Amino acid sequence: MSQRYTHEFLKAMPKADLHLHLDGSLRPGGLIEMAKRSKIELPSYTVEGLYDKVFKESYNDLGEYLNGFQYTCAVLRDMENLEQAAYELAMDNLAEGVIYIEVRFAPQLMMDPSKGIDFDRVMHTVNAGLKRAKTEYNRQAEVVAGNKPPFDYGIINCAMRMFGAKGFSPYYTQLFQTLVDHEPKQVIKIAAMEMIRASIRLRDDEGLPIVGLDIAGQEMGYPAHDFKEVYEYAHQNFLLKTVHAGEAYGAESIFEALTQCYADRLGHGYSLFSPEMIQDPSITDKDAYASHLASFVADRRIAIEVCITSNLQTNPAIGDVRQHNFKHMFAHRLATVICTDNRLVSRTTVTREYELANQAADIPLKRLKDMVAYGFKKNFFPDNYLAKRAYAKQALEYFDKVAQQHNIS
Repeated sequence: MSQRYTHEFLKAMPKADLHLHLDGSLRPGGLIEMAKRSKIELPSYTVEGLYDKVFKESYNDLGEYLNGFQYTCAVLRDMENLEQAAYELAMDNLAEGVIYIEVRFAPQLMMDPSKGIDFDRVMHTVNAGLKRAKTEYNRQAEVVAGNKPPFDYGIINCAMRMFGAKGFSPYYTQLFQTLVDHEPKQVIKIAAMEMIRASIRLRDDEGLPIVGLDIAGQEMGYPAHDFKEVYEYAHQNFLLKTVHAGEAYGAESIFEALTQCYADRLGHGYSLFSPEMIQDPSITDKDAYASHLASFVADRRIAIEVCITSNLQTNPAIGDVRQHNFKHMFAHRLATVICTDNRLVSRTTVTREYELANQAADIPLKRLKDMVAYGFKKNFFPDNYLAKRAYAKQALEYFDKVAQQHNIS
């Protein structure tokens, strides 16, 4: 594909990242600093060593990809580290023109009841780091004068599809010990419902910008419909919803996310254009099913959070970026938002993901602006709809200004 845009332009244009895991997006140097401070053992205490042993350019499978989270989650159970990570994540995004982010993570992975680290403390700590970055950036003269859009953010809380009786976090370990007569799946669903109730309470009573619900973790064997009641509760309380769907399972998981979990957006959605991944035996014409579902998604303007590098790393069978299903999403005019997933684990940036998107498809300027617009129009903005519209308009006017500065028309 021809490359229409320079790295400098893609970096300068205003962007949003709506699929951004806090615990997968630490600075490598920050991780080392935090580990030393909290006395957490790492495989290496140099950036080069961590890249060589943990956070690689490519992985053999999803299991190897997820290996690094044991280290990031361990350091983030220290509240000083957690606030630093949130602050640095915002600043790293701002350094490459990303002015709106929705940071997602599983708060219960960070909780440690024995140390007094409860849900509320975790959420206030993350918000403090993000808010500090927002305050610093929005004090800049250009932002105050209205020449550049301000920075804003929302927080998406993740329930976990699965966790074990020990090892995942002190909170989960204690929960299993308390609910000793419950089946494991019951414990997992109880934890998810507890999280969503607490999220809505903090949003409504204390004004925290908790804007959405997600469900993360191993997709295979842990279908989204297991958490239907959790999503119904969020839906009834006006909390927006995204679902990891179609990342490692067939298109039927996408349909389930939309129809049983009220998904407002889809995380990954890769398998939408891979009918061979469908496993439901009742679906006999897989090509027709995938085609109908793609039209269903497109017609309802359900946004897909596209994470190209992450998909290439966790699904080596894709091979080259030109074989990534983004090209089909683009051709079928789906609402796609270019995201990173995990900046550290995937060793990527939003700018890099836009470069990959432009390798997968030849994107004219109008379509590129549409993709940028989806990040501002399909987000779960922490204010009312009119404020969201005004913010999106400001961001897109700035896009035109940057394009003009870079002589792109």
